[in-house]
Amino acid sequence: MKNFFDFIYYGLLRFAPKEKFSSSRLEAQNPTSIEFLREQRKSFIENTLNIRIQNYKYYEEALLHRSYLHLLPKGEYNSNERLEFLGDSVLGLIITDYLFHKYPDLPEGDLTKIRSWLVNKHSLSVVARKLELDKLILVSFGTAKTLERSGETILSDALEAVIAAIYLDSGLDEAKKFVLNKLLPLLEEANVIRDTNYKSTLMEKVQACGKTAPTYEVLEESGPPHDKTFLVGVYVENKLLATGKGKSKKEAEQDAAKNALLKFEFFKESENGKTYI
Repeated sequence: MKNFFDFIYYGLLRFAPKEKFSSSRLEAQNPTSIEFLREQRKSFIENTLNIRIQNYKYYEEALLHRSYLHLLPKGEYNSNERLEFLGDSVLGLIITDYLFHKYPDLPEGDLTKIRSWLVNKHSLSVVARKLELDKLILVSFGTAKTLERSGETILSDALEAVIAAIYLDSGLDEAKKFVLNKLLPLLEEANVIRDTNYKSTLMEKVQACGKTAPTYEVLEESGPPHDKTFLVGVYVENKLLATGKGKSKKEAEQDAAKNALLKFEFFKESENGKTYI
C-alpha cells in the first residue's frame, strides 16, 4: 500500500500544480484520499480547458507519456500515443473546415500554409504551455528535464491527445468548440501565423541567385541518447553558410537555415560586377 501512495505522490503530484494539489491531502491511512485527488485533478482540467469530463480515463491516458509506463503495473496502462494519432486527424479536420469557410477566396496552397502554421509542433506546444499541460503530463524524471527545457514534441502530442479525449468523451461538436473557442484565440495571441519554414525560404532565395539548393550536414552530436543536441551546417555548392543547433536534426536544420538567412547576401559588388553568395 505504501508503494502505491508513493507512486501517486512522486508521480502524479511531482508534475501537478502545487496550488491545486498538496501532499498533505494524501494520507496513507485514508484510501478515499485517492478519489479526492482524482476529483481535484479532474476539476483543474475542466476549469483550465473549459470542458466537462464524463469519462476521466480518456484524459488520464491523454496525459500519460510513454516514458512513465515503466513506473506503472505492466500491461494495465497505455501511453497517449494512440490518442495523439486520433487527435492529429480530428484537429486537422476542424482547422481545415474552419479555414475553408473563413477564407473562401484563398487558393489551396495558401490554405495549406496557414493550416501548417496553426497545427505545427511549435505552435501546439506554445498553446499547451498556456493551457498548463506541462504541469499535468506524467513523464519519467529523466524526461521531465527535457520537458522543462523545451519538450515541443511531448507537449504538442499531449495537446492532440487531449483533443482526441474530448472527441471520444463528448463528440465532434465539443472538440470543435474547444479548438475554435479555446485553441484558436491562444494561437492568435501567440502570433504563430507566420512563415517559420526557414529552409524553404532559404532555398527560394538561393535558387533565385542561380545556385543549387542548399544541403545540410550533421557536424556534431552531443548529449545522452535520450537528450541529444545536434549541430548542423548548411552548405551551398560546398560553401558553409551557417550552422544551427536543435534537439532533433530537423530543428537544427531550421536553425541553420535561419542563421544563414540572417547573414545571407544576395549579391555583393566587386571589381568584376555582382558576385553571388
